[in-house]
Amino acid sequence: MVTKSTESVRVHTVGECTKSMLPVRDALEVLSGKWKLPIIISLMFGNKRFSQIAKEVPGITDKMLSKELRELESNDLVKRTVYDSIPVIVEYNLTEYGHSLKSVIEVLRNWGVAHRQRIMKKE
Repeated sequence: MVTKSTESVRVHTVGECTKSMLPVRDALEVLSGKWKLPIIISLMFGNKRFSQIAKEVPGITDKMLSKELRELESNDLVKRTVYDSIPVIVEYNLTEYGHSLKSVIEVLRNWGVAHRQRIMKKE
């Protein structure tokens, strides 16, 4: 008969589990979808105009890019700057808060590389 030591297994309450889940759910809600992280990654390499971002994020439509940039701006991750020039120039950049995602994205990238290698070995 195999017994498990109760000392090595910590039992969590539903409240503790929910408390741990909520911040992750909040983060995923802000960053969810196919396009937000690629847009953020594009802007990590410097300020960009709308058309530059569109070129660097293959497959995104102008309508979707516009929507996603508005959402990122409303979450204080992206700043939109309009320059008073002729023609008017609009530029997007990551806020300081947006740059705080760099380490998160780097960890996701590293995990993705390792995961891809693991799955490719199975085939």
